[in-house]
Amino acid sequence: MKILVLGGTWFLGWAVAQTALDRGWEVTVFHRGRSGTAPEGARTVHGDRTVVADLVRLAGEGPWDAVVDTSASEMAPRDVLSGARALEPVAGRYVYVSTVNAYRGWPDEPLSEDSEVLDGPPDADSDFGRLPEGWDGPDWYYGRQKAGAERAATTTFGDDRAVVLRPGVILGPGEYVGRLPWWLNRAARGGSMLAPGAADKGIQPIDVRDVAAFALDRAAADRGGAYNCVAPMGRNTMEDLLAFCLLATGGDAQLAWAPDKLLMDHGVKQWTELPLWRTHAGVWRIESTRAQAAGLVCRPLADTVADTWAWLRGGGMPVEHPRWAEHGITPEKEAVVLAALGR
Repeated sequence: MKILVLGGTWFLGWAVAQTALDRGWEVTVFHRGRSGTAPEGARTVHGDRTVVADLVRLAGEGPWDAVVDTSASEMAPRDVLSGARALEPVAGRYVYVSTVNAYRGWPDEPLSEDSEVLDGPPDADSDFGRLPEGWDGPDWYYGRQKAGAERAATTTFGDDRAVVLRPGVILGPGEYVGRLPWWLNRAARGGSMLAPGAADKGIQPIDVRDVAAFALDRAAADRGGAYNCVAPMGRNTMEDLLAFCLLATGGDAQLAWAPDKLLMDHGVKQWTELPLWRTHAGVWRIESTRAQAAGLVCRPLADTVADTWAWLRGGGMPVEHPRWAEHGITPEKEAVVLAALGR
């Protein structure tokens, strides 16, 4: 296979490029050259996806059997559309990495791969879907942007040649968001450790390497479609995650489980201050039946946790990203909640 990776220098993009190289494939990566480096053995083309001349120059480097688009998370649909149109004549298939945020019901309702996707035209700019001042309803802006970008890929390549992947939370070595690294570092620090919500609350994070492998499998397949890239429901709980963090780090922290209401009463921010904790009914109730039938395999969460800790301890450094600073509760605020628990 000859593939083009849009991105390819950090986290998922890097994992896609490296996994393809491990398979003996020929890999080209297209990026701006501002953060991270491509895996050794990949051919690099520098350029900006939002610049038409750069896209024309990139198309001249083809053809490819498939494009895997991992770098459009903050990109307006019209920019994805422009890139897809430039590459369609020189690429057999287009794999677009979207998000479960594209569903109208996320995170409030259980989801399947047949759930309703938000509106979002393929040629929308970055202002489409912005919420009016004082809005107190669902925050659909990001999801509508991603739904529009999905349509940019599918309308250009057609349903048979376009693949849409909708991951939930991606963890693993190279993570730049900071969710799992924060929990690992907190576990290593020891002492009474605030644990959020119910210990048996199910979670569905997926390893970055498993998303990469599935993306490449779909790139090599002869059909399109949309797939939820999440771990199977009922496989792991929040208690599992924290226990794996303690095991990997060898920390002696004692878990102190705090009910949802207590955390909310103390103003603990969901999803960030205690990463992966969220009370919405559908956040961890996402079916991935179609993806599993198509060959999605999710490695044990314990392996993801252990490998991430090994990466951190081995000097691994994520690409700098503002989301890293959003994650983790301060020791002072944690102490206040622990005191309310009598710890």
